[in-house]
Amino acid sequence: MKTYRFGSFLMTLAVVGLLVPSLGADVKTREKTQIKFEGFLGGMVNLFGGSAARDGVTSTVAVKGHRKSSMSNVSGEIVDLSEEKVYRIDTRRKEYRVVTFAQLRAEWEKAKADAEKRAKDMKPEEKQQVEEAGKQLEFTFDVKETGQRKQLAGYDTREVVLTIAGTEKGRTLEDGGGFVMTNTMWLGPRITSIDEIAHFQLKFIKAVYGEAFLADMQQMAAAIAMFPSMKPMMERMQAESGKLQGTALQTTSTFEGVKSKAQMDELAKQQSSGGGGGISGALARRMMGNRGQPQQRTTVFTSIHELLSVEAAASDADVAIPVGFKEKK
Repeated sequence: MKTYRFGSFLMTLAVVGLLVPSLGADVKTREKTQIKFEGFLGGMVNLFGGSAARDGVTSTVAVKGHRKSSMSNVSGEIVDLSEEKVYRIDTRRKEYRVVTFAQLRAEWEKAKADAEKRAKDMKPEEKQQVEEAGKQLEFTFDVKETGQRKQLAGYDTREVVLTIAGTEKGRTLEDGGGFVMTNTMWLGPRITSIDEIAHFQLKFIKAVYGEAFLADMQQMAAAIAMFPSMKPMMERMQAESGKLQGTALQTTSTFEGVKSKAQMDELAKQQSSGGGGGISGALARRMMGNRGQPQQRTTVFTSIHELLSVEAAASDADVAIPVGFKEKK
């Protein structure tokens, strides 16, 4: 099993479900997640987002039998497969709401029908534009072992950097612009108990959405096929997957937007002519950073996920509604 945090969460669950037999064991983890937005937006998030935005959120995830609990100091959720219910918990107000699997299924079916209607109502020229845009994108993939090592949560880990870049077909990233996503992972040995969390999620998804989930996965594969350059990239990922063996104890993901040479020239021209004055110009310069100097690469956001501890056991209390919490109808 190759365990790492990358790409679609649902795709990860599907891979886990196919490759690793469920052990049916209990598990309890402590995890910390933080998302940092850069520039002016990041400042606004830090200002109004409180300690969760500044310091991240530490949560406890536990699986025991037919129940899974995810709890933080802000909110939580308990999924019960036998009851076919989800308990959504507000830890600050000490209350919870109950949602049945049937209700979740109905919400999903409505959202899917709405999306299909919007796609059906799309004008032919709009559909063609979407398809052409997909054909004009090109993706590259790279994975490197850096040789760096460190201890995390009591495990010896090694650093692996995975980079994906997307740009206009036939042009370099520096010339045509695009995006870069960099995942810096500290991989330890495979921790089999962690697989149980993904297995539980897969059971939950199948219980709610049934065979429709698998059909949607096929549609996702068809959507990926719209991008011809995705196939060689996925083949390269498969070839390099040996470097990703193990469990990610810490993953830092950075998403950067890259301006094209033409955009950089235009920004430089505007700046030299003194354009972009007033409040809007000041905000634009603030968002660009570096005292208003245009930067070709701009970090949009950075997410950090760290596994703080793992226990191959969980108690009934770990997956129960906290004492004193009341149901909100």
